[in-house]
Amino acid sequence: MSAGRILVVDDDPQIRRVMRVTLTGQGYEVDRILGLELGGDDYVTKPFSPRELVARVRAVLRRRTPAPPAAGPDAGPRRIAHGRLSLDLDRYAAFWDGSEVVLTVTEFGLLRTLAGFPGKVYTREELMEKGYAYDNVVSGRTIDSHVRRLRQKFAAVGGEPIETVHGLGYKVGPCA
Repeated sequence: MSAGRILVVDDDPQIRRVMRVTLTGQGYEVDRILGLELGGDDYVTKPFSPRELVARVRAVLRRRTPAPPAAGPDAGPRRIAHGRLSLDLDRYAAFWDGSEVVLTVTEFGLLRTLAGFPGKVYTREELMEKGYAYDNVVSGRTIDSHVRRLRQKFAAVGGEPIETVHGLGYKVGPCA
């Protein structure tokens, strides 16, 4: 597949992500799917209008993971707290009832995404997009594996923060 690529570099150090919009004359479904599965954020086939291209680049930028608010020198640590679950965003540390749960960077990113809006159901696709700090190519089953490990780690300290919403995805539950 020969294609031009527009690389939209997000220079925010909290994200460090390059977003890719593929421009190509290859309009077959298999080419579009392959372009997206190989890490592309959007796929535009020729002919296209400049206005459409600008709109698609803007849409890619809107979908990026928002940077947390900048903390001043007197601000305390940034935290997410929901019931017995708490996350220290500065230390990449997770706690259940005060007991630390050691997580990988990817597990922490997924949990941070879920805990950022408790009760919101995230699809596997949303978790793939928002839970990974870098532009990795992963499948929905990879997300399932990470969630399973998160559940095992929290079960070891008596916690169950993640709920499955069958047919949709995952959410952080009440954490009571």
